[in-house]
Amino acid sequence: MMMRHLVVSNFCRIRITGKSSLWSRTLLGSGAIAGICTNNVGAKLAISSLQRSGSYAIHTFKAKAMQKEEGERRFPPQHQESQPGKEYLMNPLPQFRNPHYKPSGKLHGKVALVTGGDSGIGRSVCYHFAMEGATVAFTYVKGAEDIDANKTLKIINEARIEGSSEPIAIPTDVRYDKNCKDVVDKVVAEYGCIDILVNHPAVQYYTYSYTLNEITEERLEKVFRTNIFSYFFMTRHALKHMKEGSKVICTTSGLAYVADPPSWIDYISTKGAIVSFIRALGLHLVGKKIRVNGVAPGPIWTPLQAAALNDEDLATLGSSVPMDRAGQPYEIAPSYVFLASDDSSYFTGQVLHPNGGTIVNG
Repeated sequence: MMMRHLVVSNFCRIRITGKSSLWSRTLLGSGAIAGICTNNVGAKLAISSLQRSGSYAIHTFKAKAMQKEEGERRFPPQHQESQPGKEYLMNPLPQFRNPHYKPSGKLHGKVALVTGGDSGIGRSVCYHFAMEGATVAFTYVKGAEDIDANKTLKIINEARIEGSSEPIAIPTDVRYDKNCKDVVDKVVAEYGCIDILVNHPAVQYYTYSYTLNEITEERLEKVFRTNIFSYFFMTRHALKHMKEGSKVICTTSGLAYVADPPSWIDYISTKGAIVSFIRALGLHLVGKKIRVNGVAPGPIWTPLQAAALNDEDLATLGSSVPMDRAGQPYEIAPSYVFLASDDSSYFTGQVLHPNGGTIVNG
């Protein structure tokens, strides 16, 4: 590997390698260079010199992506003006199916309820569950998500195997306890039980001012009700019909661990709450032999992104992770299959991190 050194001052020598870029974001963010070199002037000279030489080593992933030519955009300009996002309007469409995936009956005979299962990761989870033999029910927002829900229903029907029942799509507003109870009652009336509960709905708004003033009480309540209240409500009612060996899976986010960018402070706060919910509930139910785990995806190409991000951030989606790209829903769904199956029999209170290579210690 080619190596070179940059002398910043008589007291500082920075070693540059091809892998240095993986750590540049942390290095710059912490001011580590300035501390090593004994003065901020030296640090600024170092960064300036590296940029002039075209070094790949010290800059953020986002800055790198923004330097791409227009023809190298990760995703074309697009924005959806309302929440929830709609998959059928996205360009390109998210990929829910991996043609190389080989099911093996891991969920044969199981009944799964997936909230927020009409699009994005939720659609891919429903599809993979059906391929593995589960009977699937999912919720969606009536009116706003009708087209996506109908498409997902068709996808599940085509994927399901012999022995599973026909899927059902349930329109509802999961922000409220009564609605969650009605969903659970409908699923139990249709199938007799719930073996797997996936709490997945989420809403996210961009904060442009980087202050709390933009986050109104109304918006805060909507985000928390959708992203965490619904998890409490749905789980509380589903547990009455879940027996030993059942599983609860909750979707959190890699942002719960890194909190960057801070422009999604309300969304990130709910995702942190979900991590704590997973851990506490996992311990609470361990005696009943019901396992609780979670998945914390990184940047994934889903309707949530199309409806929440501005064009600049959409153009660079995925540039913040070492793999330097956004993930697709089909790359995340197998994590849910693993946690829903008996392959994960020694997991509870844990979170999986399909995030493109970001190191998470927590």
